[in-house]
Amino acid sequence: MDRRIVVSPLTGSLGAVVSGIDIGKDLSNAEFDQIHQAFNDHGAIFFRDQELTHQEQIDFARRFGELEVHPIVNGMEDYPEIIKVLKPAGESASFGTGWHSDNSFFEKPSLGSVLYGVTIPPHGGDTLFANQYMAYDALSEGMKALLDGLVAVHSAGPAYTSETAKEKYEGKTPITYRWSDTVNEETEHPVVRTHPETGRKALYVNQMFTQRFKDMTVAESQPLLQYLYAHCTKPDFCCRFRWEPKSVALWDNRCVQHYAIDDYRSYERVMYRTTIMGDRPV
Repeated sequence: MDRRIVVSPLTGSLGAVVSGIDIGKDLSNAEFDQIHQAFNDHGAIFFRDQELTHQEQIDFARRFGELEVHPIVNGMEDYPEIIKVLKPAGESASFGTGWHSDNSFFEKPSLGSVLYGVTIPPHGGDTLFANQYMAYDALSEGMKALLDGLVAVHSAGPAYTSETAKEKYEGKTPITYRWSDTVNEETEHPVVRTHPETGRKALYVNQMFTQRFKDMTVAESQPLLQYLYAHCTKPDFCCRFRWEPKSVALWDNRCVQHYAIDDYRSYERVMYRTTIMGDRPV
């Protein structure tokens, strides 16, 4: 018998809390279809009070597609599809602390990500999400016409070769990296992408990984890119999720950006992330 799933919108922009379901247990096709529909409707969906083993988190994420093993960030030894996102007490957060769409530097960027919170600070450490459908829709017709023909160049280089990244490659930090040629590769994606399931257009540039426009220099690209970065993360397009122990967030990287807020230095936080393979943006 299917369980009664309730979808409660979090804001008027995006995000919804899904209740009445235990995603760690076997989901019927009808139950999964409801969750998938909420995912497409709201861009980011959240679950409370979930008891997940590592394998159950993997199994849930796989309902949406094949999972990635990150080429740079080390996964867990026994579960390479899972990145343990550990932030020790007394240290600053250093993973995801900037507006971005996960792995937009891949030829086929991530479809979505599933993040499971286990050890959560008493306050702080919220995650912001921004609706890129709304960001596109709010542009003038003239700006839409300009952007619809533009292609952007994405790269992991600056984010994964910064001063703070060096110790990660040396294994001296809670989250560690391994060198990959992926770091220096460049990938081209349309500035406006069409979502393969909803058919809606979304802005697809982000401050962490977008470097410049194709056939333009960095200097030529910056004025418009800086405008778009500011525009696409306006508060009107955003929601803010407050974590609790055993909470799960699932977001759509094809139409949503996110930002991990670093305001809980005194506290430890432990989370586990799985990421779902996506398609080449069009």
